Amino acid sequence: MPRVSQDHLDARRRQILDGSRSCFARFGYEGATVRRLEEATGLSRGAIFHHFKDKESLFLALAEDDATRMADVVAEQGLVQVMRDLLAEPAGGTSSAPGADWLGTRLEVSRRLRTDEEFRARWAQRSEQLTAATRARLKWQRDAGNLRDDVDVDVLTAYLELVLEGLVSHLAMGLPAAHLPAVLDVVEESVRRHRGS
Repeated sequence: MPRVSQDHLDARRRQILDGSRSCFARFGYEGATVRRLEEATGLSRGAIFHHFKDKESLFLALAEDDATRMADVVAEQGLVQVMRDLLAEPAGGTSSAPGADWLGTRLEVSRRLRTDEEFRARWAQRSEQLTAATRARLKWQRDAGNLRDDVDVDVLTAYLELVLEGLVSHLAMGLPAAHLPAVLDVVEESVRRHRGS
C-alpha cells in the first residue's frame, strides 16, 4: 500500500478544517452532525475522523486554528486589526480576515465555555495564545514609545479583549455595523501614547 505524503495529509486536514468551520458556523456545535460535516468537507466520516478523534477534537482544532490565525494578525498588526478584519469581511473568511465563519466559531466557543465545564478546561490551555500575542504586541508598542505608559499592559490587554468580545456580541445580534470602524478608531486612539506638542 503506497504511503500518503505529509503534504497530502496536511492538505486533507486543511480541507476538513475549512469545511467544518462553515458547518459549525451555520449549524452550531450540536447541529453540525456527522452527515453535515461530510457534506461541508466533501469527505466521508472515515476520512474526517482519521484526522480527528471525534467531533469535540475537530471543533477544538478548528477553534485553535482560528486562535492561531488571530494571534498571527495580532503579532503583526495588533488586536484592533483582528476586529477591523472582522468588519471588513463579514460575509466569509480569508487567510487574513476572520469573516462570518470565524464569528460563528467564536460564538460557539463562547456558548460552550458557559455551558460545558470539560470544554472550558480544554479550551483554557488554548485561549492563552491570543492573550499572550496581544500582551507581547502591546509591550513592543510600549517599548517603541507608541503606547500609553500610565496603564499597565495587562489592563490594556484585558480592555482590548473585552472590546473584541463586545464586537462579537454586537455582530452576533445583527446590530448595525456602519459606525464600528470609527468606534475602533477611538479604541485604538485610547491606547496610544499622546506626546505633548
